[in-house]
Amino acid sequence: MRADPRALRFGAAITTLVLFSVLVTESAWLLAAQTAVFALGVVGRSPYVMLFKAFVKSAPKETEDARPPRFAQLAGLVFAVAGLVGFLTGIVPLALAATAAALLAAFLNAAFGFCLGCEMYLLIRRLTPAANMEVSQ
Repeated sequence: MRADPRALRFGAAITTLVLFSVLVTESAWLLAAQTAVFALGVVGRSPYVMLFKAFVKSAPKETEDARPPRFAQLAGLVFAVAGLVGFLTGIVPLALAATAAALLAAFLNAAFGFCLGCEMYLLIRRLTPAANMEVSQ
């Protein structure tokens, strides 16, 4: 499956705004909503990407493998869940730190096109012997 990098950066921009808002307001509800968005992104149903596709009708000049961005969504999901656990248990520093980590990754993608989760995916693929065998065959 292929992904439109423009849609991915658009989604990262919205995610950046949402996570920044979570840090400012300390809203567990807003983080819960973003957690759901991350979960949908893992299965390829990101509402932000769907919104982009609804308004931008031009075909992308290039596409990219969808597996690294989905892994990035999974990483975001893990941090968002950790943030929710922090809010729900009253460990606000955990909530804010986890949210800030996800915010940093989203901001890097939105502002500079650098997908930290995608790079993690590629590094894991390079370091995993079974993955290397699949690539070489």
